Amino acid sequence: MFFGRAAMLRLTFTQAEARALAHQRFHHQHPRVRRKMEALWLKSQGLAHKEIARLAGVSGNTLRSYLQQYAEGGIAALKELHFRQPKSELAAHQATIVAYFREHPPASINEAIDGIRELTGFSRSPTQVRIFLKEKCGMRRLKTGTLPAKGDPDVQEAFKKKELEPRLAEAKDGKRAVFFVDAAHFVLGAFVAMLWCRCRVWIRAPSGRQRFNVLGALDAVTKEVVTVVNATYINWVWLF
Repeated sequence: MFFGRAAMLRLTFTQAEARALAHQRFHHQHPRVRRKMEALWLKSQGLAHKEIARLAGVSGNTLRSYLQQYAEGGIAALKELHFRQPKSELAAHQATIVAYFREHPPASINEAIDGIRELTGFSRSPTQVRIFLKEKCGMRRLKTGTLPAKGDPDVQEAFKKKELEPRLAEAKDGKRAVFFVDAAHFVLGAFVAMLWCRCRVWIRAPSGRQRFNVLGALDAVTKEVVTVVNATYINWVWLF
């Protein structure tokens, strides 16, 4: 048995408890719990409170609270964390804010601040709004994408349902092969960064417009990628 002296609490530690404290002070996932375990392990080794507080990096009052927790609930009590988590006034309006920004996505944090002020009457700093949008609303600042001007969502959905999905089903049954095909064209040229020099440096570049073409085909079922390359040109005759 290990005995620790205290002004108000007399704690006893079994060898199993001391080993558990020694293990948890290094391996528990939360740093605050590891600090509690460290303090109690030092207590189990018979150190004075002043020395325990110094080694664990806590105040005397904090150490007494750790000892009280252990006295009342053992190691399980030390693992409990009670953080004060003030609730944001914006939380009550979260659904409204998310719905509004889904239809009117703000281009900047300042625009988001104005929108939240108009919706809720609350004014918050840029940092507070940024954290609220990320952590509570699941929003991120993303670059917008573009759709082809001639793109028709209804036609695309009809193609997907009536033509693409039936062919994919046949491919899974081994009745046909479906590939998603595209080509990339790499232009051979010189791309030079900035240089510190007294006179401008000239680099010899390739003559003419030289290309390196890569055709890739992804098997819809096996996900195998087939590539064909050349240095001339690609057209639909060449593809088929």
